[in-house]
Amino acid sequence: MPPTAFEVEIAGSGQVLLVPPGRSILEVLEDAGIVVLSSCRTGTCGTCEVLVLGGVPEHHDEVLTEEERAAGEVLLVCTARAKTERLVLDL
Repeated sequence: MPPTAFEVEIAGSGQVLLVPPGRSILEVLEDAGIVVLSSCRTGTCGTCEVLVLGGVPEHHDEVLTEEERAAGEVLLVCTARAKTERLVLDL
């Protein structure tokens, strides 16, 4: 199934951003002026881990354990997508 667009809500401000296919959450956050620490941008270092307050993430990293992925409480914004229409992030 090809990637689809989804929304990311920034819990601290209520701002909602659209993440289109072909763009990462990290790229969209950076375009909006929201700073998230990042390093590898490929899902291998874990630097850009963010808490998920709502929605269901789709993980594409190599860092989180199966248990962490199943819990859905964190994601790496450089590679993750969404299984739901919106993710609410603790930013």
